[in-house]
Amino acid sequence: MSAINYKIEVFEGPMDLLLHLISKHKLNIYDIPIVELVEQYLAYVEEMKDADLEVASEFLEMAARLVYIKTVSLLPVYEEGDKLRQELSGELIEYAECKRVAKVLSSKTEGFNCIGRPQEHFEGDMTYTRVHDSLELLNAYMRVVGKRLRKIPPPLDSFRTIVVKKIVSVSSKIRNIVASLSLGGRQRFSDIILTSESRSDMVAAFLAILELAKTKHIVLSGDGDDMEIELIKVPEGELDFD
Repeated sequence: MSAINYKIEVFEGPMDLLLHLISKHKLNIYDIPIVELVEQYLAYVEEMKDADLEVASEFLEMAARLVYIKTVSLLPVYEEGDKLRQELSGELIEYAECKRVAKVLSSKTEGFNCIGRPQEHFEGDMTYTRVHDSLELLNAYMRVVGKRLRKIPPPLDSFRTIVVKKIVSVSSKIRNIVASLSLGGRQRFSDIILTSESRSDMVAAFLAILELAKTKHIVLSGDGDDMEIELIKVPEGELDFD
């Protein structure tokens, strides 16, 4: 195989260079003699370096690929090298077909010139000319203000109604119910709930009754409005729920 003696040409990529070498030296693209192709490819890359041309990374990547294929092809068990060589042949055949189709398409568009009107420079008028209804402007303003106010924490006055309310603890309500039952014996469930002074007092009373029933300090009898609560006598100290 003769040495490379042509001038440095510019190729679109490593595949384009490989096709050029195969065509120039009349190699069989379906059964590439990889050893000879590697030598010619590396010689061309060296000529590119000697001519102070920038060698793209894709050319160096293909060089490494060819050297690897050559290396595994020289091994006693060369199935991998043969497989890699066939893959390269397939890629080259596909690339050659794409170049052929591109050339055909290019020939069909010869003679067609696209002429466009030259770009004109003009000054844009930035004056806002749209007329808005006053209600539309008001709604837009309120939406903007609403978004801004949603990020502001609520005023302290909104918390005063919560802070001033008396919070009734369940443990204190348990003691009140036990003291009331100790004096009056049985007591209706509805009387305890309905005589609550506030919602907090009512919730605490309900939870206190549930706690006393769960700990078996009271007995519930009856149903509905007629349900009665009776205190069970227990040793002193067992009613400490703090």
